[in-house]
Amino acid sequence: MNFKLASQISGLALATLLGASALAQVNAKFAVTLPEKSHQGLGVARFAELVDKKSQGRIKIKPFFNGALGNDVQVTSSLQGGTIEFTVPQTSTLTGMVKEFEVLDFPFLFASEQDAEKVLDGATGQKLLDKLPAKGLVGLGFWENGFFNATNSKRPIAKYEDFQGLKFRAVQAKISQETVKALGANPVPLAVPELYTALETRTVDGQGTPSAVIAALKLNEVQKYLSLTKHSYGAFIPLVSKKFWDSLPPADQTILREAALETRGYQRGVAREQAKGAEASMAAKGLLVNDISPAERQRMRDKVKPVWDMFANDVGASLVTEVTGQLSSK
Repeated sequence: MNFKLASQISGLALATLLGASALAQVNAKFAVTLPEKSHQGLGVARFAELVDKKSQGRIKIKPFFNGALGNDVQVTSSLQGGTIEFTVPQTSTLTGMVKEFEVLDFPFLFASEQDAEKVLDGATGQKLLDKLPAKGLVGLGFWENGFFNATNSKRPIAKYEDFQGLKFRAVQAKISQETVKALGANPVPLAVPELYTALETRTVDGQGTPSAVIAALKLNEVQKYLSLTKHSYGAFIPLVSKKFWDSLPPADQTILREAALETRGYQRGVAREQAKGAEASMAAKGLLVNDISPAERQRMRDKVKPVWDMFANDVGASLVTEVTGQLSSK
């Protein structure tokens, strides 16, 4: 075999090898805390479908629902280690590693979903996402968990004083615990998979999560009252393990970003529809639902303002100013 022919064969072999590598099959796990039919679960399913379609079946993402792979803190750590590829926790899960995310947990920060979108989908949201790669994570944008409402087994919450003395579940972040204290309740930190049993056994009296999540977790079975406090807004953040991300060619990274962005509008729409439907459905099953007057909600907001002051230095005063400057109610 002459040298020229050997070189041609070698070149073809290399091109074939590179082509096969570029089109390699990708299989990934997506850890999901909530059930499959929740707004979170449906968002993940849509994301996986879009990725499958955009990659022509080459990138297969398998969701694991109901916290099957662990709670948000555990699976986020697994992403950093590269043993799980995707998850979609609430942003509060990240505050221990990126303190600036704490600004999104300021109580009564957003008055509407539109305020939240303005902040999260713009330059401020991107600024937060840019801090994640240094922590071994890549953020693909922001989805919606929704406004948090309070449930409990003791009494309806119509005014600030009604929180007094309740044993109230807090998420595993200090600002959540301080917010519960500022409202006059006693914080009990609990992960989502532990919540139903804790409410059923009266280890805690109440908790705050979006109405759709309350229904998805069937918390209405172990709670008597739902009060539409809207005391916090929760955003989900679809995350990718940076170790996994870095192993992908740019074209595949683009597919993931585009799919997450396209899923965002759908997932938010589902979240808002489920919230309305959940409140009506749970009321029909016997949960006592009450709204909060604008004056009392503002009074609650005033009562928790010390929490803003407590954490402003941690997240940076300039970031707080940047966020509040975009809000309809400051």
